[in-house]
Amino acid sequence: MRLCISLLILLTFLAPVPAGAGPEGQMTLVFNVTTAARWFDPAESEGLTTPFLFYFMIHDALVKPLPGNPMAPCLAESWSATADGLTYEFVLRKGVRFHNGDPVTAADVKFSFERYKGASAKLLKDRVAAVEIVDPHRVRFRLKRPWPDFMTFYGTPATGAAWIVPKKYVEKVGDDGFKRAPVGAGPYRFPSFKPGVELVVEANEQYWRKTPSVRTLVARSVPDDSTRLAMLKRGEADIVYNFRGPLAEELRRTPGLTLKPYYLPLPFWYVFTEQWDPKSPWADRRVRLAANLAIDRQTINQAETLGFSRLTASMIPQSFEGYWPAPLYPYDSQLARQLLAEAGYPNGFDAGMISVDMANASFAEAVAGYWGAVGIRATLRPQERAAFFKEYGEKRFKHIIQSTSAAQGNAATRLDAFVAGAGLFTYGTYPDIEGLIREQATELDRAKREAILHRIQRLIHEKVMYAPLMEPAILAGYGPRVAESAIGLITNMAGSTPYEELRLKGK
Repeated sequence: MRLCISLLILLTFLAPVPAGAGPEGQMTLVFNVTTAARWFDPAESEGLTTPFLFYFMIHDALVKPLPGNPMAPCLAESWSATADGLTYEFVLRKGVRFHNGDPVTAADVKFSFERYKGASAKLLKDRVAAVEIVDPHRVRFRLKRPWPDFMTFYGTPATGAAWIVPKKYVEKVGDDGFKRAPVGAGPYRFPSFKPGVELVVEANEQYWRKTPSVRTLVARSVPDDSTRLAMLKRGEADIVYNFRGPLAEELRRTPGLTLKPYYLPLPFWYVFTEQWDPKSPWADRRVRLAANLAIDRQTINQAETLGFSRLTASMIPQSFEGYWPAPLYPYDSQLARQLLAEAGYPNGFDAGMISVDMANASFAEAVAGYWGAVGIRATLRPQERAAFFKEYGEKRFKHIIQSTSAAQGNAATRLDAFVAGAGLFTYGTYPDIEGLIREQATELDRAKREAILHRIQRLIHEKVMYAPLMEPAILAGYGPRVAESAIGLITNMAGSTPYEELRLKGK
């Protein structure tokens, strides 16, 4: 009898592990934007949220946001700063490897920082005196002077500088080769990519944080909203992002489908690129104020996002440290017409084009309608997202831009990218604002620094530099096979991040 029991126990321990213990199945995610290969390389991060959808799949960072922690230790298991604020040291997690088997080392960290050329690259490199390899698992950043925002610019998705790529592999294949076949240290490895159509990734079962539950993720690009909804209804897609208006309402009412709103640090605002040209109507503050008063923001909110969005009068996200709550603009078309007449445009004027990311064109269309009603005549110029932000960053737009960014950070990071004279997306600024931006960058007292950031935002509001619209709710949907969509698990992050949390039912 004892022999039988012993054999039974032995067989129990020798039995094969149930299939559910490893990654299983396939999940299809459908995005509303066309994927660009440059979004596979963190060195070219544009300070936008879209590329991070792919960084979170393929790559990993020393530090990045995770559920419940906006700055979680990842490839770096810990970090420390000296009392004088001049040195930051990161201790790397041991045993972590890139998808090609190369270990993640301090040399990769130094290499990744030195090749970084994306958003705020100049600012980071102007402030960092040296990156030193202490040993294979320890790297030290020495700053030229104390900088309170170092970890905000380096350790959050305000930039892609802390996302680590394999030095030896990149040097072997080159930048273009790396975009075609990226190798990272993230939860999914890269098997194939059809530009503009489909990205397929496979689970990295050795991922340090946890083994992904879903074996294969298929990320498809389908810009047409109605097609994405049809795919979700037919079961051709499991999770679909970014619905608006009647289609969002249809999704909410469809049995078996779930509507999931989530939020990003994503204000929409209109940039009047000609306000620094004295010959332009936009040079007159009254015209810019009229443009703000002409917009019925709450009606657009209800029509586009079922009332889930947050109205704003700022281009700084409300969740950011250093945000100043500018008073909302009322909807007053009569006063808008009066201001235009006082500025010398009783019959309105031709405002040219509104350049806009195609995925968000419906907001610009609504705004153009309200402007047209008071005499500000504008037409839309929609572009696919990758092309839009490329042209935006190259300062090639004219007239009006519907601007947006969901990059994380704080008020200073957003001002650096869009308001500071050297900003990647800045088309013009004012001397008093520029002086304050430089002043806050070196202020070590947090209270004084916040006061300066508030002064900058007050000046932006007083000058009516922009026409802020809202912080739109992002309306996603998922189908009946999904047990965990991961939507909204990380505060202020887009998509289904972190992807290793995705689960199909039965898993």
